[in-house]
Amino acid sequence: MILSTFLAAGSNPMDHVVDKALLTTESGAHLLSMNMVTMVVVLVLLIVTLGSAAKAIGTGAESEGNERFVTKGRFAQMIEVVVLYLRDNIVRPQLGSHSDRFLPFLLTLFFFILYNNVLGLVPLVDLQYLIKTATGLKFTPFIGGTATANIAVTAALAIIAFIVIQINGLRSSGLKGWAAHFLGGAPLYLAPIMIPVEIMGTFIKPFALAVRLFANMTAGHTLLATLLMFTGMGINALGFPLGSPITLVSILAAVPLMFLELFVAFLQAFIFMFLTTVFIAQLMHHHHDDHAHAEHYDEGHSAETDPAVPVTQ
Repeated sequence: MILSTFLAAGSNPMDHVVDKALLTTESGAHLLSMNMVTMVVVLVLLIVTLGSAAKAIGTGAESEGNERFVTKGRFAQMIEVVVLYLRDNIVRPQLGSHSDRFLPFLLTLFFFILYNNVLGLVPLVDLQYLIKTATGLKFTPFIGGTATANIAVTAALAIIAFIVIQINGLRSSGLKGWAAHFLGGAPLYLAPIMIPVEIMGTFIKPFALAVRLFANMTAGHTLLATLLMFTGMGINALGFPLGSPITLVSILAAVPLMFLELFVAFLQAFIFMFLTTVFIAQLMHHHHDDHAHAEHYDEGHSAETDPAVPVTQ
């Protein structure tokens, strides 16, 4: 973490926030940018690391005995805990019997955002500048930064979530049921008020997803960049003896901020995935079926006699 702080202070720390064009058209449009390369690297990392974790989590050969049911490796164990928590505490309570259909999409969304957020904390741009200076090679830094600090990236993720939400709403409720949700169960005479509000809400939800992720990732890196700028400014303005305390304080303040950024990286991935799950569930009618099934089940089963409910004496 301290190494990252020193490296980021070596050049412009805002390189972690601002995307850079690698190839452009005559009109200035980006054909290839640093964020695009970063996302491709994240995709490769997702396939390799999660594929390896899946093999370690899967049941082994019968010759291993009981050990074949034990997940091998700390990383795979961590992934298993995260996936089980998201499945059992987030997805299944919201989507019920439809969970397995959406679990691959929701987990991909979570890990893709998480990997991008965490990779943005690694000073890849600064490392490339360091290699360039040390070796004398001439090349343009091509990877680095935080892709999720780019509003275009978060907007694309939000649009994908929006499409999944609306298509599922049409499939599960039909066109009539999907259209009826715009009234929100209110009396018909409130339609002139409710329908415009619900239509706006339909588009505001994905907009909020995009802006929340973009704003949080950008704000954290900008604050970190502001602190790290003082590491060089103090010495440049006051000289080595007098400016050193400013540099030291800036570095010490940046270290806990890096840990906060790491926490926010996990939190924002979780929030994006959680809210997408909630929005999918809002357009599904399975809640009514599940409640009715639960009431029918409770008619002939008490908590004292149900073997699935632990009762302490």
